[in-house]
Order: sequence, then structure tokens, then C-alpha cells
Amino acid sequence: MQAAPINEAVLAGGCFWCVEHDLEKLPGVLDVQSGYAGGDKPNPTYQEVSAGGTNYVESVKVRFDPNKLSYETLLRSFWRNVDPTDGSGQFCDRGSSYRPVIFVADADQQKGAEASAAAARAELGSKKVLRVAIEPLKRFWPAENYHQNYAELNKAKYNFYRWSCGRDARLDAVWGKKARKGLMWSSLPLKLGGQR
Repeated sequence: MQAAPINEAVLAGGCFWCVEHDLEKLPGVLDVQSGYAGGDKPNPTYQEVSAGGTNYVESVKVRFDPNKLSYETLLRSFWRNVDPTDGSGQFCDRGSSYRPVIFVADADQQKGAEASAAAARAELGSKKVLRVAIEPLKRFWPAENYHQNYAELNKAKYNFYRWSCGRDARLDAVWGKKARKGLMWSSLPLKLGGQR
């Protein structure tokens, strides 16, 4: 019997606790792990990454069943859970270790990421400059155990952090009723074609 296919995506959108929490609820997601991507030093620590200068970004690795969740749908949910106009951090978390990035593992992911960026740009309007980077994935390093499933294991602390950071208020201001949802794009660039 052949094993079910499993795809992986590495995404960064500010605090990895929040990105993990937001994406692990999607139908077809098997697992979301908090960690670090973008740098070169082996086995980075939270202290090293948060101090800056490592090129690492707080990220998540999403393992998903492509028969239940497409990469494109996952990316739609990612976009609606970040402020794509802010490349200097996300919400109250500032600095390069919190910048939004779609890390791509191959040419197919590169193409999907570029298409999603074009759709997000159309959704937000041409006057908005997108600051989400698309970068090749070097390697993903898991974060320390106490960062994994943080929202689930520390509900009160997590909820207070998320509220005080203004994440949901800003998402609502950027995306309106589609904030935090993977709903179809309102308008797709003509060159993308396909169904809405």
C-alpha cells in the first residue's frame, strides 16, 4: 500500500506562535512546527535569532496533504494572516527576524508563491507595495520545545500577547472580512487565469 503524499511549506509571518496557531487549523494540515529559516549558522537558538544579525527569521514548517489542501490555498491563508505591507517586522514584533517571507523549496513553489503575490497585490489594490519576500529555502531548523504548540499549551499568555500586539486589529484593517480566512481572491490578475 502506497503512503499518502505529504507536502511541506516554510512560511514566516512574524511571531511563529501566531502563524503556527493560525495555519494548523486548516483542513488538510497534518502538522505545523515553529522554527527558524533563512540563515546559515547550524542549530540557531531563539536568543541568537531574536538578537538579530543571523539572517534567520521566525518561521513555521507546515506539513499538509496535497489531496486535501493545495499549496495555493495554504498561501491564501498565509497572506490573510500577515500584514503584507510591512517588511520590517509584523505587528508589535519588529526587526529582521520577524519579517514576512515565503521560503520556496523548488520551481513549483516559486511559481505558486509568485502567483499568490500577484493575487494579493490585486486584492489590496495597486497602490499597496507588498513587502513579503520570496526566498529559496536553505534549511529549516526546529525551535526549542517550549515554543512548540505554544498557543495551545499557554492559552491565557498567548491570547494576551496576541491581543496586546494588535495582530487581529491590524489584520482586520488590511484584509477586512477576509482576514484570517483562506477565502478565494476577489479578483485574480488576468494572466493567472483559472477559477476563482
